[in-house]
Amino acid sequence: MTNIDYLPCVEIETEPDAPATASLIGLHGLGADGHDLAHLASSLPIQQPVRWRFPHAPVRPVSLHGGVPMPAWYDIYGLDFGSQEDKAGLKAAAQSIERLIQREIDRGIPSERIFLCGFSQGGALALYTGLRYARRLAGILALSTYLPVAKQLAQEASSANRRIPIFMAHGNQDTVVSLEMGEGSKDRLEALGYAVDFHRYAMAHSICTQEIADMGAWIQRLI
Repeated sequence: MTNIDYLPCVEIETEPDAPATASLIGLHGLGADGHDLAHLASSLPIQQPVRWRFPHAPVRPVSLHGGVPMPAWYDIYGLDFGSQEDKAGLKAAAQSIERLIQREIDRGIPSERIFLCGFSQGGALALYTGLRYARRLAGILALSTYLPVAKQLAQEASSANRRIPIFMAHGNQDTVVSLEMGEGSKDRLEALGYAVDFHRYAMAHSICTQEIADMGAWIQRLI
């Protein structure tokens, strides 16, 4: 494929001398960049050669922070289920991630061996994209996050990913995205028939050691 603009990424091959057998696309949180989650490539205990791609979100004004420009996948107005949502921004961001998925397919990784992983705003985008993507994916890891555009999911969901494995994790001391938002998102997904492996950890808005171990074991079972 030519003349396609891909998001700039940090790319890591866990075993550079062996061809990758799976791909994981890691989406950072608001105000960060692709380097923020790059440690997962070396810390997750996965026993197969994997290609990690950590794209950088574009810089844009964010309403939640008074319109200050920062790296963001889409605009955010609030962090509860009643908040206004940037549906156009989410759709555009999802299209960018779909291009990265297609890039991995073009490089020889079947879609059913491609994972989406995201933290906070990146986790919301991982859920939004993966649940609507037209081809079957391996799984979604949604960390310290919430389900965006939840009311439209039933109409917009892809039949290919109706049974996609979902790993969700949340800190019970999270003051950025509340545990209630995380658990409420799990409940909404389960009400629509999705199987969610939900984990709670004694942490704030972060990623902890036990969470990394649980993520690695979950991914290893699937690949």
